[in-house]
Parts: sequence; structure tokens; C-alpha cells
Amino acid sequence: MGLKYITTINDREYLVEILDETHVTINGQVHLVDFTTVSDQPVYSILLNGKSHEAYVYAEENLWQVLLRGILYSVKVEDEREKRLRAAAGGNVVLTGDTPIKAPMPGLVISVLVEDDQTVSKGDTMVVLESMKMQNELRAPRDGVVSRLGVKAGESVERHQVLCYVGATR
Repeated sequence: MGLKYITTINDREYLVEILDETHVTINGQVHLVDFTTVSDQPVYSILLNGKSHEAYVYAEENLWQVLLRGILYSVKVEDEREKRLRAAAGGNVVLTGDTPIKAPMPGLVISVLVEDDQTVSKGDTMVVLESMKMQNELRAPRDGVVSRLGVKAGESVERHQVLCYVGATR
């Protein structure tokens, strides 16, 4: 019996179990994996069932930001036991307040597709950021209203710089 984790990507939950150094199961299906760092950058080479993928992985407070093929995924990884305990304690989290949209890596703002007070839906592309010769779409993490937009096209941004906020719909 390996380590089990509940991994949430875009509201879909996956049960991931690490069997050994080269085998994991995802929702019960066994996959052969090899995972290595590429450089001193947060770049990882992942060999999944013989196919090679390159990903940029950034740890946030309670999320992993994973950049794969130009798409940025917010990935929440929870120990299965912890998740069960929190559910038993009634730990359903409702997003309140403003959610900051941060640059996951340093880069150049290519375009800003939103403006202050604009209503956005979860998954809407808000800002396109170019980093390491790849264009990355930063998407709204929830339904809400854009506020305190602090960047425009052509600006350079630092990793973790807050680009704007998404607050509850007014």
C-alpha cells in the first residue's frame, strides 16, 4: 500500500497513489513515470508511459502552479487522510474576499484581456504572460469581479507579483 493523495485540478478530483519510485496509480490505473529536474530552474522532465513532457512547477501557499504546454494549472494536493478528517469536521471552504492573481514566474505581459470592475467567469483568460519563450494564459480562479488591475501589456513582472484581484460579484 503506497501513499495516497487527493489531487484537484480544475474542480476534478483524482486519487493518486505512489506505488514505488517509477509507478503511480491515477484513479486506479497504473502509470510508469520517471521524474527529473532539468536545471536549477523549476523545470521538470516527466516521462509518463514512455512519453516525454516538460513542466514548470511553482509551489504556492496551498497550491502548486503547474505550467504544461502553455496552460497554467492550479493543482491542490491533499493527503487522503487529512482530507477525510477535514470533511468530517465540516471543512467546506467558500471563497470570500478578494483572490489575488499572481505571476507564477517572471515574464513580460503580452496582453491584458480584462479591466477593472469587469465580471469574469471561472476559467476566463485574464492576462497572457510570456516567459521562457512560451505564452501562458492566466485564468480567473473563480467567478467574480476584477479589481485593482495593476499591469498593462508590455510591462515586465516579477514572480509572485500581484497582477489584479478577483472579488465576489457585486
